[in-house]
Amino acid sequence: MTKYVIITPARDEEAFLDRTIRSVAGQTILPLQWIIVNDGSIDCTGEIIDRYASEYSWITAAHRPNRGYRQAGGGVVATFYDGYAQLHNSEWDFLVKLDADLSFSPDYFEKCFAEFAKDPHLGIGGGGIYHEEAGELKLEKNPRFHVRGATKIYKKECWEALGGLLRAPGWDTVDELKANMLGWTSRTFVDLRLSHYRFTGSADGAWKDCIKNGRANYITGYHPLFMLLKCLRRVAQRPYLLGAAALCWGFISGYWRRTPQVEDRELIRYTRNQQMRRLLHLESIWK
Repeated sequence: MTKYVIITPARDEEAFLDRTIRSVAGQTILPLQWIIVNDGSIDCTGEIIDRYASEYSWITAAHRPNRGYRQAGGGVVATFYDGYAQLHNSEWDFLVKLDADLSFSPDYFEKCFAEFAKDPHLGIGGGGIYHEEAGELKLEKNPRFHVRGATKIYKKECWEALGGLLRAPGWDTVDELKANMLGWTSRTFVDLRLSHYRFTGSADGAWKDCIKNGRANYITGYHPLFMLLKCLRRVAQRPYLLGAAALCWGFISGYWRRTPQVEDRELIRYTRNQQMRRLLHLESIWK
């Protein structure tokens, strides 16, 4: 039986957390431990976590003080590591970072682990994030190597090779880029559906989310030409023009503010090389 542990950062998730917990509790393979970290919620998130922790011995409740605001990127990773510090068992095969606003089928993790079993080089994986639009579930599209931060599954050997997560926006792309650079692969299992009850970035609003994404791309070390074309492509997506302007500003302001980038020049070179190969229609992870 595959052994895995889950860490869930949760802030003001009272509307969705019950469904996520019921989804995990109904799995065909249960986790060794699930640490749910209440990140200073001002709603009933903390009470919900405590209630389920008293019901299931494999759920651990953790609570952080309220910092007074939602901190995207770095805040999520800091909360994740607070949970990671409370792992009781090191005999796990997979580490899962799971958001608190998801639901999925009872065999979700069983099928995910089957995908890892097929490919010994697969280091990071996770199901496809779907949102309900006009009564239909639609896949949130991303490059094939990218696994949404809402449902990251790390193989233990890959996790150890990564040496930790970046504590800044862009963490959920840097990990995959580094994994691929080190010889691992990463992939979304699009046929394994997770219902996501919040659109990605909706907690901060479209403008702030686009700025955050631009800043994350700068921190990750994106090639300026690749970023320019990404911004131009963004013009045709809602919010029209405004989203592209915010994305561009987030990226450019990283230079202006001298925001620290990934402290790994080899990784930045690898990232830019893969992006230029994509622009030249050569083989690349960026598809």
